Amino acid sequence: MELNEFVANLAEQFDDTDASVITKDCHFRELEEYSSLVGMSIIAMAKTQYGKSISGADIRSCTTVEDLFNLVSNK
Repeated sequence: MELNEFVANLAEQFDDTDASVITKDCHFRELEEYSSLVGMSIIAMAKTQYGKSISGADIRSCTTVEDLFNLVSNK
């Protein structure tokens, strides 16, 4: 799994946020569009794209997109 690919896949979970805003250093949970529905989409993405199971608590423990990438990579 590559960080750039992960960032691109994560950006797809945000319908109204410009993909260029979502970088490895982005505090994704602080984005205006972020909601529990987006969180569920991230959980589904981790499962379908990477075969990894993460929880809402896992997502809440992450600050940046890179933190989330590391979480999914290490599951």
